[in-house]
This record gives sequence, C-alpha cells and structure tokens, in this order.
Amino acid sequence: MPIPRSTTLLPVIAIGLLWGLNWPAVKFMLTELPPLTIRAVAFPVAALILAMLTRAAGQKLRPEPGEILPIIVTGVLVVFGFNVLTTLGQLQTETSKAVIIAYTMPGMTAVLAATILGEKLTGRQILAVLVGTSGLAVLASEDLDGLFARPLGPVIMLLAALSWSLGNVALKARKWSLSSLALTVWFFVISAIFCAPLAIIFEPPWQQAWPSSPVLWTWAYHILGPMVVCYALWTVIVGKLPASTAAITALLAPVVGMSSAVILLSEPVTWQKLVALLMVLVSITLVLLPSPARRVSSR
Repeated sequence: MPIPRSTTLLPVIAIGLLWGLNWPAVKFMLTELPPLTIRAVAFPVAALILAMLTRAAGQKLRPEPGEILPIIVTGVLVVFGFNVLTTLGQLQTETSKAVIIAYTMPGMTAVLAATILGEKLTGRQILAVLVGTSGLAVLASEDLDGLFARPLGPVIMLLAALSWSLGNVALKARKWSLSSLALTVWFFVISAIFCAPLAIIFEPPWQQAWPSSPVLWTWAYHILGPMVVCYALWTVIVGKLPASTAAITALLAPVVGMSSAVILLSEPVTWQKLVALLMVLVSITLVLLPSPARRVSSR
C-alpha cells in the first residue's frame, strides 16, 4: 500500500532539520567536551535504543556468520569514520565550511560505485562531480592563504566524506540478511567498540570536567535526534519512498547546517560559501534525482 504523500514529507523534512542542526550542536559541545568522548558516549546509547526499537518491530538482530566481517568494515566506514572525522574536522574549520565539504559525498559515492562495483557512471553523475568539485574550488578561494597555512580541517572533512562514501559502497556491495535498522544497530555497536578505547587512551574521563547543563542537553539532543530518530525514520520510512522525495533530506540538511551555523555560532556569511553551497546542492540533485527515463519506466 503506497504511503500518502502528506505523511511522507513530514519525516523527510524532520530528518533534514535534525541532521542539519546537528552540525552546530556538535560544534557547541566541542567547547566543553573532547571529540572522541562525544562519540564514545553517543554510539553505545544510540545502539541500545535502536536495538530495542528493532526488537519491538519484530526484526532479528543476529547476522549470518559470513556477514560479520562486512558489518565491521561497513560500520567502521559509514558510522565510526564519518562521525569521528566530522567531529575532528570541526575543531579545525568553521562548521559552515565543514557542512559544504561533507556534502560532496553523494557525488563521491557515485564515482566510487562505478570504480568498485562496476556501476555505470552516467553523464549526470559526471556533471555532478564536476559541479561539486567546482563548488569546493569556490569555497577554497575564500581564503587561499589560510587554506595553505591550515589545510587540516578541510582535509579531514574530505576524508569524512570519503569514509561515508566508501561505507555506502560497501553497503550496496552485498545483499544482507538483516534489515536496514538492524544493520544500523550493529554499525553503532562496532563504532562504540572502536571509539571507547581511543577515548580512554587519548581523552581520559577522569581528567575531564563535568560539562554544563546546556552542553548535556545538547548531547542528549545529539543522541536522541540525529542518531536515534533520524536513523530510525530513515531506515523504516524514507527507505520506502521514491528517490526524488528522499532526496529532500540530502538537500535540506546542508542548508539547515550552514544556516544554523551562521545564526547560532555567528559564523560569517560570504558569497563564496553561498555559491559553493548552491553548487553542492546542484551536485546532490544531479546524483539523487532519477533520470526522466527511469521516472517514465517506474510509472
């Protein structure tokens, strides 16, 4: 039975808003919390809540024996690598810039899928990569001297986009016995296992001060909103929608992320950021929206 359009746009918009607002939320938490600690707490809590939702939905959680290694590799790339690197990247660059760089990942995924999985790279996808890359060039032109002097932030954000893209290619590379929601649980579990030792070694909890109430509330939002609600909605509802509708999330999140960074963090607005954001949005649209031929054939 098709999902009514009036009820599909609401979760799609909610995901875009929550994921977009997560960017300044993480930046704010970084004023009192170290990066690995933020993720080391968020990963296991999100895994536990999502596991309860999975069981409540009657879905199995036990993977097939041959899926364990692929789950580890995919989880490290799509959740651990992306989340940890984006947090580290925001320590080194403005959040508004970090958002733009991170959302080059759809075009990057298309290229990697063609290279690794042998998928056909369409003319629109090639154009998307060119437009997205040009957007990065415009963004870099804002402060070339600063970029050459402090390249670490943008490099980390590009690595985060690469990690997410590789993870999605790994996700598409096989047919899984588990549901998308159950897989997400394991991705968070794997990420928690990798992150906790690193946080203990490099950010000993006993050497940290207890964060303020605003940071704690933001931490709770970070876990319950972007991690639990967004992943649950995405896997349960958005996965059943047409690509053109689901694409709204990918387009809305960077707009909300950059806008909220400007409003909440008082980051400067420049024409380079606006043009780069527009070009990245065009790139995302070219990758995610179905071609006219596919739309006709699907009717």
